[in-house]
Order: sequence, then C-alpha cells, then structure tokens
Amino acid sequence: MRRSIIAFILLAGCADSQPDLSDITLYRTTAITADADQPKATGVAVKDGGITAVGDFDALRKQLSGATINEEYADQVLLPGLIDPHVHMTLGAMMYGAEMVPPWDVPMPDGEISGLTSRGALLTRIAEIDASAPDGPLVLWGYHDLIQGDIRRDDLDAISTERPLFLWHWSGHDFYLNSAAINMVGATPALADQFHGIELDNVGELTGRIYEDALLAIFERFAAVIMHPDHIQLGWDRYEALLRDAGVTTVAEMGYGIFGRAIEDTFLAAHHDSTDGYQVYLVPEHRAFEQEFGDTVVETVRQMAAERENVLPQIKLFSDAAFYSQTMKLTPPGYVGGQSKGQTGLYVIQPDALPDLMARYWNAGIDIHIHSNGDAAQDSTLSAFEAQSPGTDEQRLIIEHAALLTPSQIERLAKLPAGVSAASHYVRYMGGVMAEAIGEKAEYLSPMGSTAKAGIPTTLHSDAPLAPPYPLLAAQAHLLRDTEDGTISLPEERLTREQAIKAITLDAAWSLGLENEIGSIEAGKRANFTIVDRNPLTTKPENWSKIRVLGRIKDGVIYP
Repeated sequence: MRRSIIAFILLAGCADSQPDLSDITLYRTTAITADADQPKATGVAVKDGGITAVGDFDALRKQLSGATINEEYADQVLLPGLIDPHVHMTLGAMMYGAEMVPPWDVPMPDGEISGLTSRGALLTRIAEIDASAPDGPLVLWGYHDLIQGDIRRDDLDAISTERPLFLWHWSGHDFYLNSAAINMVGATPALADQFHGIELDNVGELTGRIYEDALLAIFERFAAVIMHPDHIQLGWDRYEALLRDAGVTTVAEMGYGIFGRAIEDTFLAAHHDSTDGYQVYLVPEHRAFEQEFGDTVVETVRQMAAERENVLPQIKLFSDAAFYSQTMKLTPPGYVGGQSKGQTGLYVIQPDALPDLMARYWNAGIDIHIHSNGDAAQDSTLSAFEAQSPGTDEQRLIIEHAALLTPSQIERLAKLPAGVSAASHYVRYMGGVMAEAIGEKAEYLSPMGSTAKAGIPTTLHSDAPLAPPYPLLAAQAHLLRDTEDGTISLPEERLTREQAIKAITLDAAWSLGLENEIGSIEAGKRANFTIVDRNPLTTKPENWSKIRVLGRIKDGVIYP
C-alpha cells in the first residue's frame, strides 16, 4: 500500500495537467525513520494526517510540485512519534496526585522532587507533611524498603495516632498503615486467613503492611481519598505534562479495567480527548474483565476491540507479582535479603492453570501480554506458551517487565512469536541494590542487549507512574546501564543507539500490534513525529537525557 501511494504521486506528476498538491505538506528536516530500508531522510510529505512520501527533500520537491513547503524543522530532527507501550493512567493520576516521598530524584512538571535516601529522612518528611496537611486521611507515595529501610505500623504511629496514614510502596503493590488507618479500613488479623498479603508480627498482630491481592479487602475503604475528582485532576494534569515534555505521541494503558471500567472510562473521557498530543490505547486486564463478564470474557474482548478504536485485541495476564516489593517468583533459594528474605515470592496465576488460560485467548486470535518478572515466572510463562497451537501469523506474546531472563530462557523465547517489553527503570533504580535481595540472580537483570541480539523484538516502557514516561531517558538507561548508586549493571547488556531508538518506536508499536500504523516514518503510516533538537544517533549516550523535545506531531497536527 505504501509503495502504491508513492507511485500514484509520481504518476500524477507526469500527467498533462498538474494536480493541485497544496494539501500536501512537505517537511524539510533530518528524519531518523526507524525504517531499515531507508534509515534517514531529509524530506517527509504529509497529507490528511498520513505520510505520503519519504526521501530526499530536493527530489520530493520536484516530484510534488505545488506541495506546501514547511522548513520550520530544517535545523531540527524528526523521530517517529515516541511510544510508551506500558503505562497506567488511572493509577498514575492517583499516585501523581499524592504527596510524594520517593527514594530517588523524580522529575515532575513543577520541579524535581528530591529523593529521600534514608529511613530518617523519610520519617522526617512524613512528619513534615503531616504537620502541614489539612485534616483527613493522608496518602504518601514512593516508599521503598531497600533504600529507605523497614517501616511498619509503630513507626507511623509515632508520627500520628489520630490521622490515618497510608504509606504507598513505590511498586503500587504494598501499603503500610498506621493504627488509625487500620481502624479506618477495618483490617483485622483474621484477614490473614483469606489473603496471603496480610503481614502479622510474632504475636499475631497486624504490622501494618498489606500487599498484593489483600489490597482488595481494604481499597474501597479509602478509595474516596485517592479517587476524589480534585485528586485525580491534579494527578492527571501532572501526568499529561510529563507526556508533553517527553514528546510521547502514543501510550497503552496496560491493565484496562483494574479499577473498574466505568470509573476508568469516566476519567479518560473527562481528561483526554482528540485535541491532546497523545493517543491512549487500552489493553484489557483478564481478572477484571473475567469478574465483570464471566464466561463471555473472550468474546467480549474481541467485540470491544472491533467496536472501539482505542481498545486493542489483546489481553493482559499476570504470571507473578512485583519486582520492587520483592514478591516476583524466584527459583530456589529465592530471596536472600530484603523484606522477603527466606521466601520465593508469589505466583498470581499458578503454572498448572496458565496454559489453559492462555489458550482461551490465543485460540481466539487475541495477543497476550503477560506480567512476568522472576526467573521461576519466566519458566512458567514460556512453558505455557510453548504448549499453545501456532496461532495466526500476526499473533504475538509479549513478556511484560521481564526483570530476570536467563540465557536458556532467552534461547527459548527466540524460537517463539514473542517479544519483550522491559521495565526501563529496573536497572537504573535498582541495578545497584537488588543483589542484596536476590543474590547472584542479579546477573540476569533486564538483559536487553541479549534479547535484541537474538532478534527478539525488544521494547522499553516506563510503567508510569513507576518511572517518568520519558522514552529517551528510558533508552539512555539501557545505553549506559548506570544505576542510582553509581555502579554499572551488566555493561555487556547495553543497547546500541540504533537498537535503543527502535525500542521506543518500531518495536514498541509491534508490541501493541500497531507496527503497520505507527513506529516508523514510512509512507502509508500515520504522521506521528517527535521533534527534537539533535540527532540521537550522533549524540553520546550519556547526553541523551539532554536531548530537548521541541514538540509533537500527531496525525499531522502540530503540538508545539
């Protein structure tokens, strides 16, 4: 189709009567296309929100005589519109609207928030926020035990026994409550009989830590705090400002329905529309959809994807739990330190149930994204997928996050119609300290250099709000493999600059099944571009964070 569009233009130029091409805009620029057949170009022609031709500017100007010439970007660089293929919009609005107590520096639109790198600094800051905040429950997000030390109920009670305090772990999978918060949500030691994620002390009393599926038992009791319209408005505005500053043109909500479809649809309708400079796609989350639709869940996903342009014909599954909170599933000996010492983590879907669950969606032609972090989880995920029928030529499995991948697991993955969407920030934030918790398994942390070399589609995501939705910053993290504590994690796993660009453009589009629409600058695709002030391919990796985003073009519309 793309070549036929170009041929039409060329034939039209040879006709006796020259057609009116003024509705075509021809950009003079430096274009880094992510197209292997034409990696660079100096001219890009756009009409009706789509790319009609790519090539040498002077040649295209002759072929497209009468086209509107735009030289605004002649000294700038057009990249394919940057893509963050795994974010959480509603969760992000909740977290970005909360008081932040992060363990590392976090860029925000209204100024960087400094990291609190010790237990004392964290507790001091919580006390300061408590002293100045209006009356009512207080939610604080960003705590991490490996950086800031153990915090439990008694520590928070020392700050306040009257105000409910909810300390939200960076991962989003754990909460730490003071006594007032415990009373507010009605939590009791008896919940430990129903949920694994209720932590008890030596005498059987609540420590205040409640995590994973046990959060379902308490969430509704304080949801009104973090889902209040004013809270969501503040958080969403901050989120959109980050996307703007990062030059992101496409994101995928990788867990549609977790907080309730009606609520999420309401928030999306209220805060996002076609005038924004980015597109949101939705990937349904299995547990939420199964709870709502029961036995009809597979057909519902197919029908919804057919009827709604922003819903993808894909499903999100979970193999195991969380990297940051040390609940991802490991092979023995499991965790050697941290808050899960002596344990092996948690499966979300048991290995014996995963093949049949996958088959329900795969046999219906639905792509599968699966949250799969630990090395034991990877074995479960790969075995389940190896048991599937071939599927269609277009179908794909995407391992989400992929905290640990051993060489043998990469070999297995390379034989499958599968890709990896890596959490870009595991290395940056935790590459220097995770060995404290997982020991020698840290040798397999986010080996994206190896997956790319093996020909496995390899993309990077922020999992925002767990990292800023900055694709260029994500790429730099894997160009350098530098960590928060100043060490280098597995330098042999660095990506090349070409691989890094592809990871945040074309491979990201592939993971969403959108590689024929976006992800590269090619005729026939949508006119989605990110405008930057320098060429990443000639910029030193350590300077990628200094690349300035000047604007976005989405479907041909310019967003400065």
